[in-house]
Amino acid sequence: MRILANGTLVTPEGLRHGDVALDGDKIARIAAHIEPTDGDEVEDVRGCWVFPGFIDGHTHMQCWTGMDWTADSFETGTRAAACGGTTTIVDYATADRGVTMPDALDEWHRRADGTCTANYAFHMALAEWNERNREDLAVMRERGVCSFKTYFAYDHLRLDDAETLAVMESLEPLGGTLCVHCENGTLVNELQRRVYDEGIHGPEGHPLSRPAECEAEAISRLLYLAHLAGDARVNVVHLSTKMGLDAIRAAKARGQRNIFVETCPQYLLLDDTCFLEQGEDGLAGLAYVMSPPPRKPVDRAALREALLAGEIDTIATDHCSFNIHGQKDRGAEDFRKVPNGGAGVEHRPALVATTFEGQLGPEDLCRLMSENPARVFGMFPRKGALVEGADADVCVWDPKATWTISAATQHQNVDHTPYEGFECHGRAHLVYVNGELAARDGEPTGAMPGRYVAR
Repeated sequence: MRILANGTLVTPEGLRHGDVALDGDKIARIAAHIEPTDGDEVEDVRGCWVFPGFIDGHTHMQCWTGMDWTADSFETGTRAAACGGTTTIVDYATADRGVTMPDALDEWHRRADGTCTANYAFHMALAEWNERNREDLAVMRERGVCSFKTYFAYDHLRLDDAETLAVMESLEPLGGTLCVHCENGTLVNELQRRVYDEGIHGPEGHPLSRPAECEAEAISRLLYLAHLAGDARVNVVHLSTKMGLDAIRAAKARGQRNIFVETCPQYLLLDDTCFLEQGEDGLAGLAYVMSPPPRKPVDRAALREALLAGEIDTIATDHCSFNIHGQKDRGAEDFRKVPNGGAGVEHRPALVATTFEGQLGPEDLCRLMSENPARVFGMFPRKGALVEGADADVCVWDPKATWTISAATQHQNVDHTPYEGFECHGRAHLVYVNGELAARDGEPTGAMPGRYVAR
């Protein structure tokens, strides 16, 4: 067995001092003290917090987004995730128009199987709604996919309101969750045209073409559709605005209970002044072209307050990485041509722990980045809880470690990070995936123990 001794354990019953024993791919025992026997390997983790492995419920690895392939493969992306303390990702497989969901799932397995350091599960995104897809929802459920995604934006992906309603109604008997990208695509298309025609061509045009109203209207519409569907189970992904938050509050006030809310570090840390950054080559602002974009300081403040008040369920990353040079720079003179997405799967735990130091304790960090993602996406308690019998996905966190985020030292396969120079307080010291040590002090061990997680 592998014994993690003398740590502060973050358990469902609260913080406790003690030891954790990993036997193969399971947590075998949790106790105040576990006496080692011959052959046991002991790691003294005194001074550290021992978490169930963190879960990132929103990533896009090795994915064609309509403009380009993402820079991170499942191999590089899950390796980076593990280095930061994330032991499971839930990635968005996508059934493009003309592609069946089983075929899409097969393709994502071909991309991921045998290459991953962290575990991986799949949501299934639908780009069209038809009778075949309706029938295949049950097939997906049998294959371990219990969460799905639709879009209100992007012409090649979005469904209309009637189709979205039908998806919700079809998921209800399966107990499925619908994740929705909430931006009004018709308005975005028109505002992009207007902003460009006004002579604003650089990255600063991106947030102007996707104002808060586009998100809030789409969130409100989604939640009215969910109400019409009998309080359907929905997950609002990457919430970025106070107006959107107000729409969620309104839906909860009218009695809807099956609403889950996700936000991302970029909306808790950044604001829209980042688009004015130039850098040495004048391209720095391109790093922040992601959808939705970083918002106004008032939005950031509102989301932080909501997070501390318990109104936000999960923090994910929407990791969708593109290089500035050779990818994002093709839109240097036309923000509409910049591949949308940002990198963050490696740095999420440190960004959140540092930003909310003194406000969110270890139990809060566990709830937002491990327990709640496991609950929302059908993995709890085998993941998301430090309990005997659970999977041996464990992050030993050193809260006293200090380090600085830099593109030069990160493991994300991308030439920049939106958080360059951010000074972190706390780091993943030891990261175990299925009982194997996958990373130590931010560096990979070379092990690739990641497995598919059927949910």
